[in-house]
Amino acid sequence: MEDLKFYLITDPHYFEPALGARGAAYDEFMRFEQKCFAETAAINRSVFEYLKKADKADIVLIAGDLSFNGEKESHLGFIKLLRELQAAGKKVYVITADHDFKNEGDDCFAFDESGRLTPESTRREELYDLYYDFGFKDAIAVDRQHLSYVSQLSDGVRLLALNNDGASDGTRRFDEEHIKWIKEQTKKARDDGQIMIAMNHYPLLPGQPIFSVIPSAVQRESDSVTTMLADEGVHLVFTGHMHNHSINEKITEKGNKLYDVCTGSIIADPAMIRFVAVTPDHMAVIKSIETPDFDWDTGGKSCKQYLSDLFDSMILNMLDDMQHNPERVLSRFGAEDKKSIYPFVKLAGKIVNKITVGGVCRLLWIKCDKSVKPILLKDYVAELVRNVFEGNQHFREGNPKGEVFIRFLNRLDPILKKINLKTVDGKQADLFEILKHSAGNYGIDDYNAILDLIG
Repeated sequence: MEDLKFYLITDPHYFEPALGARGAAYDEFMRFEQKCFAETAAINRSVFEYLKKADKADIVLIAGDLSFNGEKESHLGFIKLLRELQAAGKKVYVITADHDFKNEGDDCFAFDESGRLTPESTRREELYDLYYDFGFKDAIAVDRQHLSYVSQLSDGVRLLALNNDGASDGTRRFDEEHIKWIKEQTKKARDDGQIMIAMNHYPLLPGQPIFSVIPSAVQRESDSVTTMLADEGVHLVFTGHMHNHSINEKITEKGNKLYDVCTGSIIADPAMIRFVAVTPDHMAVIKSIETPDFDWDTGGKSCKQYLSDLFDSMILNMLDDMQHNPERVLSRFGAEDKKSIYPFVKLAGKIVNKITVGGVCRLLWIKCDKSVKPILLKDYVAELVRNVFEGNQHFREGNPKGEVFIRFLNRLDPILKKINLKTVDGKQADLFEILKHSAGNYGIDDYNAILDLIG
């Protein structure tokens, strides 16, 4: 076989502009949003124009959350873009995910000057027909119940495209029937001498260590699922969902590898496209490409800067509301009725918004490099959190900002050790190590890497 080459994007969250994304209610909603809303159609068009002209590969993979929130019109608009991509000579393979449909009783939403609107939603059972031409049609195996399929991407490489939003018990997990089907397909691939790679919307390994304690951030039963896939011969999986950019590795007890390549959403910082080459000797070459600038009034900012600023505004708005509107920020956590703690939240917000990193270091008797001292704590926090999602985090040993963070963790370590927190797989969480390795990347390059899948 020759090298298999393809492009991959995830979480396009296409929203049809005619549905409405404007007005006071929209502005209020966007105060705490990491991803774009009104701009998503423009960003998607820019990315698709890039992919049409990209000549290093004729295959495009899209790893779920195709619509903003399951709006029927958004799906129809996105499918037009997919057909344009096919007309340009690209082979397109998609999976759907939880933002692509609504269960009974749940509503899609849009906004105009009158407030929140409820456009027509999409049922899960409609997705197979809607996206039939983008994976299912030419598949060599289909599990329609679970909206999963296997496609022959090239002579020697198969794609295991997985959706796990349809378990009979209503949970986002691989049920027994689905697992049985997956094992049948992996066995066929081994028997036929095929390399099998997978695409699953939800991260199979935590994109960052901090996500290991957030159930919604990782595939349910991730330890058993990743062990099963790796031992069945699937060593490379592409994921999305958390809008973070990362590459993580697991080695099973049998010595088999699994790499989870999580890619940032194209409509939220860090907004990346992956270019991937899989070689006959089981090597994967991963490269990252920035989402191109798009047709929108960004105030002269590049796409990268525009989306970075949107991310920071989410954090800064939350810190500002701690000081000036504690009810609003507590409502994000379902605690708006806890009026007795409003004064404490306001005081914490006032301190965080005014104090510098140097001021915090003086209070805690922490050594601080002079280059970091004048930085406002709120700006330091916003950058640190954004770095967790961007990948290749630089708040690590040897970096002035990272040194301050590690000294802060050392000061808090006695408290961290007393917190009884479990990971999603039920293991005791080491909060010091989790926080240290979430703020600083000490592992694989999250953007550009060469992965040995079985060596």
